[in-house]
Amino acid sequence: MTNESPADIDLSDPQYYLNRELSELAFQSRVLNEALDDRNPLLERVRFLAIFTKNLDEFFMKRVGGLKQQIDAGVTERTTDGRTPREQWEEAIDKARPMFEQQAACYREEILPALAAEGIHICDYDELTADEQSEMRDYFEMSVLPTLTPLSFDPAHPFPFISNLSLSMAVLTRGGDDDPTFTRVKIPQNRPRLVEVDTDTDETRYVLLEEVIRANLDLLFPNVEVLDTAVFKLTRNAEVRRNEEVAEDLIDMIEEVLEQRRFATVVRLEIEDDASDSVTDLLVEQLSLDEREVFSLPGPLDYREFMDLTDLDRPDLKLDSWTPQPHPRLHDLGRNEAGFKTGEETIFDEIRRKDVLLHHPYHSFGDTVQRFLDAAANDPNVLAIKAAIYRTASDSKVIQALIDAADNGKQVAAMVELKARFDEQNNLEWVRKLEEEGIHVAYGTIGLKTHTKTALVVREEEDGVRLYSHVATGNYHSGTAKGYVDLGMLTADRDIGQDLVKVFNFFTGPSLDEEFRKLLIAPVTMRNEFTKCIRREAEHARAGRPARIVAKMNALEDPGIVEELYKASMAGVDIDLLVRDICRLRPGIDGLSETVTVRSVVDRFLEHSRIFYFENAGDPDYYIGSADWMTRNLDKRVEAIAPVEDHDIREQLRFILELGFADNRKAWEMNADGSYDQLTPGSDPEVRMQSILMGQALAANTQSDLPMGMPASHPNVPETLLVEPNPTFMASREDSDQLTPDIENGSPHPMGVSGAADTSAPTLVDESGQPLDDAPAQSQNGEGTEVVASENGDPRATLDRFPEKWYVPKSKHYQYAVRTPDGNRDYRKTAAAAAKLLTKYYDSDAQ
Repeated sequence: MTNESPADIDLSDPQYYLNRELSELAFQSRVLNEALDDRNPLLERVRFLAIFTKNLDEFFMKRVGGLKQQIDAGVTERTTDGRTPREQWEEAIDKARPMFEQQAACYREEILPALAAEGIHICDYDELTADEQSEMRDYFEMSVLPTLTPLSFDPAHPFPFISNLSLSMAVLTRGGDDDPTFTRVKIPQNRPRLVEVDTDTDETRYVLLEEVIRANLDLLFPNVEVLDTAVFKLTRNAEVRRNEEVAEDLIDMIEEVLEQRRFATVVRLEIEDDASDSVTDLLVEQLSLDEREVFSLPGPLDYREFMDLTDLDRPDLKLDSWTPQPHPRLHDLGRNEAGFKTGEETIFDEIRRKDVLLHHPYHSFGDTVQRFLDAAANDPNVLAIKAAIYRTASDSKVIQALIDAADNGKQVAAMVELKARFDEQNNLEWVRKLEEEGIHVAYGTIGLKTHTKTALVVREEEDGVRLYSHVATGNYHSGTAKGYVDLGMLTADRDIGQDLVKVFNFFTGPSLDEEFRKLLIAPVTMRNEFTKCIRREAEHARAGRPARIVAKMNALEDPGIVEELYKASMAGVDIDLLVRDICRLRPGIDGLSETVTVRSVVDRFLEHSRIFYFENAGDPDYYIGSADWMTRNLDKRVEAIAPVEDHDIREQLRFILELGFADNRKAWEMNADGSYDQLTPGSDPEVRMQSILMGQALAANTQSDLPMGMPASHPNVPETLLVEPNPTFMASREDSDQLTPDIENGSPHPMGVSGAADTSAPTLVDESGQPLDDAPAQSQNGEGTEVVASENGDPRATLDRFPEKWYVPKSKHYQYAVRTPDGNRDYRKTAAAAAKLLTKYYDSDAQ
């Protein structure tokens, strides 16, 4: 917390920035909470156990691996938050350890008994009957034993290679008087981890594959004594890179990186907590591990394969199933009432008529994006198709559409990013397939990753050549489109199309243009344009004009953007951020970020869309696109953000943003220390963002005259963001009157709830001057809204001096309304901010 004046605040001070790694682990804690939350259906909890394992595997491979690489290289430079690589490494490991323990306890103490109560048993091997054990022994001998390759470590054999993320069993054996021998047995990944036990009952019973192997080791190790066993799992560093500037061939370089990754440094050892010291010590020594990198956990290790349980036919233990819906504006194009194709109207006709917003997974990927590409591939009037592919499915119909287009004589160009982490091999295979079909393929740019999600269709029409563009927040991946929340816009806007022409020319040509008509393109214009937008809001706030920033993104990591947001907040801009994952900014610090609210939504679908709203003194700007506010997105990747000008699409984006802040079931609010509190409905109606959007998508298919993808209103969601220019607001641009939204009538606003006003100050009154009997009381222990000293002294004294100049509005967003000398109102979230306004307007000594 700070009581300094804005002029005294050093925005380079590390105390104002949260650590990237610790912030990501805070997100993973929210993911783990979905498994811990007993309000969720049982198999949904199991699903999140598996998701948490996968996410932490990637975190250790990428982030912890990168830190260890820096430590080994002797890097001691401090990050924006003031930590060296070693300090970050130690803190990250210390923060992750109790999370693994919490996951294991959740499985053992909650999930396992709950599954058993529902007739789904994951048995210990000794719980099987003699007949069942005999059947398991037969299964092992026939189906598992032939796949096993024991690798011993002794004077005649070097220490065996152990692959990344594979489950292994350490086996100590002894023959006669010989010293014990260590052998590594890999748990085969081509055998089911959950081995089903035949039963005559309606119940489902499993035993883990590693337990089947452990119980039958005498068949693998005959004529020796098995002394000890322990299941373990290694995680290796994935941050293996080569200098692109000196690489002669990018494909060869990527193949070499993939090979090196197999043998990369070990960054984590997970091992059963009852493993003997001799086994653990041997692994630590041979793998050159630090003791911090050893995680002793109760079995089972690795919950990824437990995802298979979600395939059970037990709808009573799952969330309601969801099928992505057709887009109401696209579904019936070119079909008559009987469903037969008429050939009269095409998807291009509909896009030319009006821009189309796609919202996945609420809208079907196949019925929208895939349909757009398929239509382009087969339309005789299409001249060319260009697409930028970052990740795509292993059986990608998107790639097939490009191949079909080439077969149909169209010019096809594809940018396939070979450096997409963990998708390199898949993308390499698609590059080779496309090149075999004679398609122009660009597969990388030196020093940059291509992360933009864009496609361009060039079509000959009666009035000339038209450009049809798709600008999106998500990948051309039919699989993730069912589980990731993403947006895409189909548009015939000529300026956007011409901008994409420049971007695609860069992929195959020598340079990237630095001037664009509408798109914000990283790394050339995007940072500057976003900075201008933020600074413009700050100028509006200083001039007393309406100023507000609302943004939805995956991560807010870039220190420069955080600094700009701090400055905007100090100028009085209200800033509401939906940040799913990493957030370096500390909200709610008096004098620095008191007008900033940060929330995160974690639900069944991964929130992945990016939306940016700038109020601009009543003439709002909306943007969507592929970039987060991260340094890598703004400076080290090719990204595209598109302005949204269509009224109906703006209305949908407004609804999404406000719905995100209205969510009181799956939303978390961030505190200044980087911790999060989960919101609960209390006595209010439950608002769950994703459930409402699923309902809206279903409703859209019953409304034949709907001009948008789904309805954009709900009784429990307010409408406070602007969609079109507001003449009343914009009047303030031409004079100094401070005109603000009229919210005295009690329109609920969920954004930025930070507590209630301080009742130890003057009696709280409403606009009519009547006391507010239900105002929350000020607590001395910090609950409610704490009134603290500001640069003008104690706000309480200022509020006492001008009791008729302020009141408590009926708003969930603002806690104070200050009457301005010209008869309008200014709204503030904190007592300190309200006191500053009162001093400005009515304290003659200050003036």
